[in-house]
This record gives sequence, structure tokens and C-alpha cells, in this order.
Amino acid sequence: MGDKGTVWLPEAGSALAGEIDALFYFVYWVSVVIFVGVVAAMVYFTWKYRRRSAAERPEPVHESKLLEMTWIVVPTILVLIVFTWGFRLYLDLGVAPPDAYEIRVTGKKWLWEFEYPNGTTTVGELVVPANRPVKLQMSSEDVIHSFFVPAFRVKQDVLPNRYTSVWFEAARADTFQVFCTEYCGTQHSGMLARVVSMPQESFDDWVESGGGSLEELPPAEAGELLYSRLGCNACHSVDGSRMVGPTFQGLYGKEGHAMADGSTVVADENYLRQSILQPGAQVVEGYPNVMPASYANLTEDEVSALIAYIESLQ
Repeated sequence: MGDKGTVWLPEAGSALAGEIDALFYFVYWVSVVIFVGVVAAMVYFTWKYRRRSAAERPEPVHESKLLEMTWIVVPTILVLIVFTWGFRLYLDLGVAPPDAYEIRVTGKKWLWEFEYPNGTTTVGELVVPANRPVKLQMSSEDVIHSFFVPAFRVKQDVLPNRYTSVWFEAARADTFQVFCTEYCGTQHSGMLARVVSMPQESFDDWVESGGGSLEELPPAEAGELLYSRLGCNACHSVDGSRMVGPTFQGLYGKEGHAMADGSTVVADENYLRQSILQPGAQVVEGYPNVMPASYANLTEDEVSALIAYIESLQ
């Protein structure tokens, strides 16, 4: 993988990732040396102590106290090194610095929602300041999820009815992938998000603007931004592919749109508006009624922007 990481690990992206990698490779190379040594000894002993004739009787072999001491003392020392090193890193990962910036994280089928101290909320995109500790206070609305950022070397289960936390410090301004690593249902593999780290000044401006202003964008472009920010992309494709919910491509104006109750509708503006604000009112045939009711809190401008974006996907 070259400059972008190794065969085993992606490129490090957090302040502690280098220390975690060092421990990983220490265990890795010690294991390689021991493996090669054991296999080489097996091959050598197989050859040296092979039976040369049917009449041969092997001579008694006396134990070597030095050898026995060696294979007791050396593994013990290695285990103590790994334990001490790993426990120190465990404490470093488990205790966030007191000046860490705290963000509330909610996992739900099948998206990640992030809420900032000033009330700014995003879905599927965690924006953080680079080179500053960030603590995530996490919980789940439904089942067990698991928040994992490979580049940061952090992973933490997200549980219903209780809080868990994890912290990291992005080492540079960049974009990093987030996965859910606890099977949580049919769209588990699609429960993705990204961490976008930026300089502190840019982050402060972003937070103050409420996550980026939509007012200055044309309706369709604002809708496209909301499509990602609100997590619509977790269930609705824009390229015609089948996901949890119907694709948005070619949806607007579609006639004879079949519903689960056997009726058909025309997918006009009124239908799209009702589907966003009251997702259980008319469920499309062949799809589950799993869209959360939280979209009922969208403003009229946000609903109009989403409809404009869907209209543009012809």
C-alpha cells in the first residue's frame, strides 16, 4: 500500500495511531521470529533424529535445564512487555484529555447522527477540528452498533439505553471512513459515515454557520447537500440501484407508483412531501416501513430543497 499504509493497516490518521501500530508490529515480528524458529527446529530435529534403520534404538535424551529456563523466561518477558505496553495504550485510549471537544453521537438503523454543543446536527458526516482532541459521547436508538475508524485505530460499541465514549485527535486535515462493525440488520454494511477534519478556524466557522449555509445555494444543490447531511443516502440511491428504500432516480413524476396496500399514485410534489414528513402514510410496495419519523421535524425550506433535488434526478 506504500505511502497510504501497509498490507495490514491503513495510513495512520490520529495522534495515537503510531503508538498502536508500533505495538501491533512488535507483536507481529516477534510472532514471525518465533514461528520461523519453531518450524526450523521441527525440520532440523526431524532430520537429525530420524530413524536410520529398523534395528536402531535411540539413546536416552537428558533434559537441558538451560533450555527449559529459556523457554519459560523469554516468553514470560515478552508477555510482560506486551501487557505493560498494551495496558498503557488502553488507558491512553480510554481517558480523553480534559480539553477534548465533545460531540454527541447517535447510532440508528442505518446511519450515524452527530450533534454539536451549539445544536448543529449532521448525519453521515462528522466534522472535527484537526490536531485537537475530540470526545464522542455515544448511544444507540435501537440495537447494538459499533463505531470504527480504521485510520484512527479506534473502535467502540454503541449501546441502547447507556452511554459509551471514545476519543481521538485527527493528525491532519483530511477525510476518513467510518464503519459500523457490529451486525445491526439488513443494511449493516451500508451504515457508513465519514470524518472530515479541518483547521480549527475553518471548523469554528463551520459550526457557527450551523454546518454550512443552505440559503445561498440553488434549491436542487441545497437538496443534494441535505441528501448526504440527513442520511438519505443510507437508504435511497440516486443511480437506480435497490437499497432499503426506493431509488430517487426517475422517481419524480412516475405514474402508477405501486403502494403496499395495492393502490397506485403519481409521484408528484405532494406525494414526495408526504413521504418525507409522514413516511408511514403510503409505503411503496416491496419495501419495509422503516423510515424514521424524525424527518417530520424538517423545515419547509429543507423539504422543498429535497423535492427539488429529487426532481433533478431524471
